[in-house]
Amino acid sequence: EGEAVGSKIGQGEVNVIKDAKEISKFQKGQVLVTEMTDPDWEPIMKIASAIVTNSGGRTCHAAIISRELGIPCVIGTGNATEVLKSGQNVTVDCSEGVGRIYDGLLKYKVDTLKLDSLPKTKTKIMMNAGVPEKAFVQGQIPNDGVGLAREEFIINSYIGIHPLALINYNKLKEQANSDPKIAEVVKIIEERSYGYENKADFFVDVLARGIGKIAAAFYPNDVIVRLSDFKSNEYANLVGGYLYEPVEHNPMIGWRGASRYYDEKFKPAFALECRAIKKVRDEMGLTNVKVMVPFCRTPDEGRKVIAVMEEFGLKQGENGLEVYVMCEIPSNVVVADQFADVFDGFSIGSNDLTQLTLGLDRDSDLVAHIFDERNEAVKRLVKQVIDVAHSHNPRRKIGICGQAPSDFPEFAEFLVECGIDSMSLNPDTVVKTKLLVAETEKKLGISEEVVSSVA
Repeated sequence: EGEAVGSKIGQGEVNVIKDAKEISKFQKGQVLVTEMTDPDWEPIMKIASAIVTNSGGRTCHAAIISRELGIPCVIGTGNATEVLKSGQNVTVDCSEGVGRIYDGLLKYKVDTLKLDSLPKTKTKIMMNAGVPEKAFVQGQIPNDGVGLAREEFIINSYIGIHPLALINYNKLKEQANSDPKIAEVVKIIEERSYGYENKADFFVDVLARGIGKIAAAFYPNDVIVRLSDFKSNEYANLVGGYLYEPVEHNPMIGWRGASRYYDEKFKPAFALECRAIKKVRDEMGLTNVKVMVPFCRTPDEGRKVIAVMEEFGLKQGENGLEVYVMCEIPSNVVVADQFADVFDGFSIGSNDLTQLTLGLDRDSDLVAHIFDERNEAVKRLVKQVIDVAHSHNPRRKIGICGQAPSDFPEFAEFLVECGIDSMSLNPDTVVKTKLLVAETEKKLGISEEVVSSVA
């Protein structure tokens, strides 16, 4: 038993894997049981029927990715890797609020909801996405676009190589003659990027295809693509990453997000991201793609990122390009008026904002009971930044892409009362939250219309 992620039920044969190096042993449809996941595990997470972990809280990696994939997940069981045995058939049940793992393949009933019509809301109801192959299915759910499209899943699952290793391929090839470890990196680069003379083009093309698939699935609605937000330890886990990444004691508040993009050590890698987005917008014609900058600590840092983006062909305002900033650090709220001078809008990242407001590690089981986006300190910051964004001249759009409104209906109601412009939710909570938002808007006297939708 543990904490349920989502509300689905999954079944299959248990495969206990304790190290990411053993993921090749995992087969499609099995139940993944492990201590905890990180981006290295994503290639097998997407083919699992369910996921069970010993550790983690509601906003840990396993919880976030399984929600996005629509896979039932039970986190924080404490001892699943000891109690469950590989080869054992189990049913993983997240349908009752508590995550339970039952022995055997139990029968269960599936309830279906016919979507003949849904109320139209003033608050845009968007979706969190990041898995290209699921985009066209998720795009059929009534929605107003994608409020958070993550690059990390595409980079980790389809590229898997550190961008600087691809850029420096020729140099690495020379070093491979005297270094067996680098020789292995070169071998993997050659296998995965076969047919590409310029290995950096492989990164650009694959990332562009992934983003393009998501953008096409939701066109013409906005798709807000968050620029890469790997921490240094996560980047180090990519092929060749050990050559370019520092060892940080606390990567969560280290070299991540905006601080990387203008740093000369990472700037060439960031150029590849910009090229990919430019390709999606200019060559594929998917101008519904907007860009979002994560973990931007100061307005000055924001200006540096905007300047570097322009250097690489992504000019704010050109061809309708809007650039948003994640509001996930208390400084984003305290000087929101100054951030609003730099960016076209905000998206509240309630996971990191809660972590940094309450001063806790959201991946730590020891303080997981304190982590709560409904804490009054967090709610005051949320209301404050919404008010500042709307009072700015010109008025700035502001939404939320964090976990809170997907998990807590009362938080979604609070956001409507604050006048938030949009909520970006996990796909499996879009319909029920849209109904709740419509009801809340009705109570507040906001007019409601009914629009047709598909079943």
